[in-house]
Amino acid sequence: MKTHPAPGTTGELRFAVEPSHTVQFHERTPPVLSTPSLIWHLEHAAIKALKPFMDEGEISLGVEIEVEHLAATPQGGQVVCSARVIRAEGPRVDFQVEAWDAQERVARGFHRRVVVGAERFRRRVEKKQGA
Repeated sequence: MKTHPAPGTTGELRFAVEPSHTVQFHERTPPVLSTPSLIWHLEHAAIKALKPFMDEGEISLGVEIEVEHLAATPQGGQVVCSARVIRAEGPRVDFQVEAWDAQERVARGFHRRVVVGAERFRRRVEKKQGA
């Protein structure tokens, strides 16, 4: 990393809940934002926060996430995900993550990413693939 992001550095991602983001638990309940889709968007808010601080050839990998999914957001709802840096030490960057829809907070939690070289990561994955 060029420099570490300062605590308080934030990334934000806004999206509309599309059918591919939803789960429906019963035929009489509406489709709502699924937890895996919510986590994907929270991770990408953190990636957005880190991007200006990374050197060419670096990527960040999510290595830990703890999320409370607090409320349902229906299909078509607008969601804002944010990731705020709370600590950056060496290659590790820790985030407080949150998501809000138009009415309420729908998620909160913790996320950790590690910055690594993309080429080294590629080689490790290919070794597992037997390439």
